[in-house]
Amino acid sequence: MIDPDGYRPNVGIILLNPHGRVFWARRVTRDGWQFPQGGMRTDETPLEAMYRELEEETGLRNEHVQVLGATPGWLRYRLPQRLVRQRQRPICIGQKQVWFLLQMLGSDTDVRLDLTHDPEFDQWRWVDFWYPADHVVTFKRRVYQQALHHLAPVAALIAPLAPRESGWELGPLACARSG
Repeated sequence: MIDPDGYRPNVGIILLNPHGRVFWARRVTRDGWQFPQGGMRTDETPLEAMYRELEEETGLRNEHVQVLGATPGWLRYRLPQRLVRQRQRPICIGQKQVWFLLQMLGSDTDVRLDLTHDPEFDQWRWVDFWYPADHVVTFKRRVYQQALHHLAPVAALIAPLAPRESGWELGPLACARSG
């Protein structure tokens, strides 16, 4: 499902542990690390897609987490030109995402990356809250910064967050109301 502007609806998941650290996973057969994320089906709400993607990618179910918050609308990123599939119709130029902040209620042993036929990730770890903003692939950085910036006040209610180590400055949030 691609919207008229060429963006694929998607959800992103920031999973927070009791120590204020976030779940960070390495994509299978790649050296890229990221948050769990995935596309929405036409019959799903963002919340339904989030729970499905969470289980598919991490093995965690709704009883293992608590939803703390979400971005108020879509955050968008464009794919680099080399990743745009020109022969596919409609052409997808990027992702539009609703980001969810979840608190981990289960234990680390509840995480199972191998529950699907094609796992998304092969390794995972807990990292400082702001770490992903500087370490995700370049074309996703702005969206990660926006999502973390928006959800940080809620995360700070659960656990103290490590200070930002980088010098990135965040301009106005580029959110559009979902509709």
